[in-house]
Amino acid sequence: MVTSDQRRRQLAKEKFERQQKRREEARRKARQRAIVIGATVAVVVATLVGLVVGGVFDSKESAEPSAESSPSAEPTPKQSPSPAMAVDQKAKYTFSLKTSQGEIKIDMDAAKTPQTVNSFKSLADKGYFDKTICHRLTTEGIFVLQCGDPQGDGKGGPGYNIPDENLDALGKANEQGQVIYPAGTVAMANTGQPGSGGSQFFLVYKDSPLTPTYTPFGKLDPAGLKIVEDVAKEGTVDGGIAPKKGVTIEKAAVTKN
Repeated sequence: MVTSDQRRRQLAKEKFERQQKRREEARRKARQRAIVIGATVAVVVATLVGLVVGGVFDSKESAEPSAESSPSAEPTPKQSPSPAMAVDQKAKYTFSLKTSQGEIKIDMDAAKTPQTVNSFKSLADKGYFDKTICHRLTTEGIFVLQCGDPQGDGKGGPGYNIPDENLDALGKANEQGQVIYPAGTVAMANTGQPGSGGSQFFLVYKDSPLTPTYTPFGKLDPAGLKIVEDVAKEGTVDGGIAPKKGVTIEKAAVTKN
């Protein structure tokens, strides 16, 4: 017969084991977040050095992060301005991506993210995203497919930055400073510094905990979400960041609804 003291010791042991498991899971997620969307310490340091020296990012290499390398922070005399506002800030738009895996449609609301929608329309109208690849897939900790880099290596950008928008849309952060970016969310990648978004964006295919610092500007249609889920099921090439089932954006367009 189990005594009350034995029962209390057993419960205490089980509680301790649960705590250890939760702590290890938190450490694992923290390690994963360190190599995905957002800047690593190296990126931040390099960016700050560039800002001190010249005050701007390189016009041909934006500060979008890469899991394998950091972007150049070499200064240029002047950074390009963001596009002049040309969208209806009360309207909704569709960001359509004709990809090698099928068509992905993203609903955008200019009333919530006018600068972001305006930038994507300007870039799409110029064919900026055409013939580009989605270069990064994460399958642990957070679950996203990242696209929008014309260089395909996590360093490319349009030569300008746009402000963060709509950051409170996903609710209040928890004790770890995170909110859940639900499956189907489309958000901007950045360096981890405010207002450092360029052209890279990520498609969330499974609920993902992130700090509320990445502009959520769109929602995947069901067919698009299914495409991304199918890509994720195949995993990455040799355990790296490139999706094994490659995704090429053949044509991108932004249209007013």
